[in-house]
Amino acid sequence: MEKTIIIDPTIVLSIFGRNNAHINLLSEIYPKIKITARGNEIKLIGEEKEIENVEKKIELLIIHFEKFGTINENDILNITSSDEYAFYQFDKNSIVDDVILHGREGRLIKAITPNQKRMVESSQVNDIVFAIGPAGTGKTYTAVALAVRALKNKQIRRIILTRPAVEAGENLGFLPGDLRDKLDPYLQPLYDALWDMMPMSKLLSYIEDKTIEIAPLAFMRGRTLDNAYVILDEAQNATEGQIKMFLTRMGKNAKLFITGDLTQIDLPRNQQSGLVKACKILENIKGIDFIFMKKVDVVRHPLVTKIIDAFEEWSHKEEKKEDQ
Repeated sequence: MEKTIIIDPTIVLSIFGRNNAHINLLSEIYPKIKITARGNEIKLIGEEKEIENVEKKIELLIIHFEKFGTINENDILNITSSDEYAFYQFDKNSIVDDVILHGREGRLIKAITPNQKRMVESSQVNDIVFAIGPAGTGKTYTAVALAVRALKNKQIRRIILTRPAVEAGENLGFLPGDLRDKLDPYLQPLYDALWDMMPMSKLLSYIEDKTIEIAPLAFMRGRTLDNAYVILDEAQNATEGQIKMFLTRMGKNAKLFITGDLTQIDLPRNQQSGLVKACKILENIKGIDFIFMKKVDVVRHPLVTKIIDAFEEWSHKEEKKEDQ
């Protein structure tokens, strides 16, 4: 019999291997089956039972790549040698040693600090999670990793990442280009996190078909967000009305993550941060969790912690002067 397997064009090189090295290895492991690769298709010719077995192993190879972002010769040998290994390796609900997911080129994306681990645990039992704290604590990165994991595990259909379009001392209106050209640099930190977690070709494909959407907060108005993992980043720069608007977009099978730093509010002085109010208004609602990151959660350069300390100390001194 003959069987043709269609491979997602964005992962063909990884599945086939350079110069079809992976396909050639499969041919050596299964000499009774003629295995050929052309374009984005794998053709199997042989006896039905043998073809079913090879097809199953190829499916596991694809799952392995989606989970770990890489495939090598040892992976192929392990996957083809034992069904028990495959079952253990691809238990999609397991979290081992705080690994959230395997990113690009096999990079381990982990919850490193106590409050990052709390974010992971909270996301499993709460549908709305606020992660609030200083720069460098991994709030956004951890939230994005959880979203990518949910997408890979097919728990959701799309990821939506959004930020309020408030400039940190700059004026977007004077930047060159159309609206997307102006906003893309502003949303760059979200792109950076995603690039760590999946191959570039896959990411671009997801962005093109709207599986992953990155947009300003204003673009959320009037929408209902179903089957999605939605992250509001830099929420300290959202007004009370915007926070309320965002939270009420929540649809079926959706999870919302709201991250922010209350020490870096860029709103005009006559506007209060909606994140500050949300902490007070929503704190006792079941299903909503607040996680407050601390300086011990900082995972950037050690100087970042010292910078945070210095600014806090200066701020306290200024407050005391105003009180006198």
